[in-house]
Amino acid sequence: MGKIVAIQDYFRPALPQVLNCKDYEQERQLLERVDGVLKRSGVERLFVELSMERFEANAKKLREAGEEAGAARRGVDRYIRHSHLALRCTVLKNLIGGGYRALSKGLALTALYRWFCGCEDFGAIKVPGKSTLRDYAHWLPAEQMEKVLARLSLAVGDEERAREIGLENELDMAVAWVDTTCLKACIHFPTDWVLLRDGVRTLVKNILVIRHHGLKRRIPEPVEFLREINALSMGMSAAGRRRATAKKERKAILRAMKKLNKLVEDHGRRYRDALDTHWSQTDLTRREAEVILRRMDNVLEQLPEARRQAHERIIGGRQVASGDKILSLYEADVHVIVRGKAGADVEFGNSLFLAENTDGFIVDHELKCEMSPGDAKWLQQRYAGMKDKCAGGLCGIVTDRGFESKANTQMLKRDGFFNGICPKDPRELSRRLQEDDVFHAAMVRRSQTEARVGILKNVFFRGTPLAKGFDNRQLQVAWAVLSHNLWLLTRCPWQGNPQAGAQAA
Repeated sequence: MGKIVAIQDYFRPALPQVLNCKDYEQERQLLERVDGVLKRSGVERLFVELSMERFEANAKKLREAGEEAGAARRGVDRYIRHSHLALRCTVLKNLIGGGYRALSKGLALTALYRWFCGCEDFGAIKVPGKSTLRDYAHWLPAEQMEKVLARLSLAVGDEERAREIGLENELDMAVAWVDTTCLKACIHFPTDWVLLRDGVRTLVKNILVIRHHGLKRRIPEPVEFLREINALSMGMSAAGRRRATAKKERKAILRAMKKLNKLVEDHGRRYRDALDTHWSQTDLTRREAEVILRRMDNVLEQLPEARRQAHERIIGGRQVASGDKILSLYEADVHVIVRGKAGADVEFGNSLFLAENTDGFIVDHELKCEMSPGDAKWLQQRYAGMKDKCAGGLCGIVTDRGFESKANTQMLKRDGFFNGICPKDPRELSRRLQEDDVFHAAMVRRSQTEARVGILKNVFFRGTPLAKGFDNRQLQVAWAVLSHNLWLLTRCPWQGNPQAGAQAA
């Protein structure tokens, strides 16, 4: 950790009094309490300190370049200011929902939002634009956000610090309710022939961009390729209906799609190599050219395997192992997750581990880049970290039957913890429910964890996270958990007004 950064408490005008609007009063109370939690828990200070650690390398470059001390100091002050805004604006976005453009507009229109974020509101109102707000959402990497989340957990789990924040009591960290779920990736259903259509569309659109910027090679009109692949895609969809010739038609259409796909791939490689070599002949910078090259390389590398996969499935009639299957040309780190539930027998995304305390405060989470090791092994991997995040107060684990294993039972027994793992054996489950009242109460409470998963996914993720790439999804999960926990704290009993907390927001 670098040196302690002095956090300036920016002067904010008093909020106007608004009468006869209960919704406004509830939202004001929500943001006032979140503001207090961020300040008094040390979360905001830690966030800025971690941000300044990343700034140190750039500040060193400025000093080596002979930058004046005053200019360097102003750069530090600006970065601290933007770090403050990054935390506040991103939390606000997760609390109220909507996109970056809507948030920028909301900041311009609403004095309450400007007050919470600390935007300038004297004479001329100055708010961040949508691009700046997007940069704020990527201000710290997920690893650093984990430290911020841990700071909040330790603060609310300590009696003295919880009272400093304003809570009536600290949160009970004795028992953790654990569950896993699938965080869906923002991709369409991974039909094999659709990958060939996606590849053609991406390459043709990039070819059009390159031609637009002045670099051309002799090929047929690129738009014709789009028309042809769209016609073949409609034919493939129509051939899926039940009739005697459907299978034969699908094979014929796939052969035509493969031929067109290979032709567009060849044209794409020519244009890719031409841009890489002669980019100076266009009006693009090298950095802009690199963006186009990376986009094309990503598709060109996968197209041969995508054609083989479609051939195996549709023409050969053979299955492809899940581990070898391409689910999306644009998301390499998603997996087939068998859920076995009504309406979600199979989902496509990444496995998410969640652990909440009795009050619903999420004490631990992890989004897996690789395939899940299984609930039982995953619990063993997260067990030590959960104890640390609960500051030694953890003394019991409650889960569904998917987490049961002999190793987990022995692990909890060794530490003298309450074993609330639901047994797989129905007779053992029936016996424990009848003989152990604590276990019975834990199983009844466990249903609330399903609701907690639903709140996090449907409210704070808005269903499917609109984030491209695993790192961005992982970061979005960290922000969602932080915003959820701040929101939850505002609903807990607060000093002087224990009932109001349950009604906030």
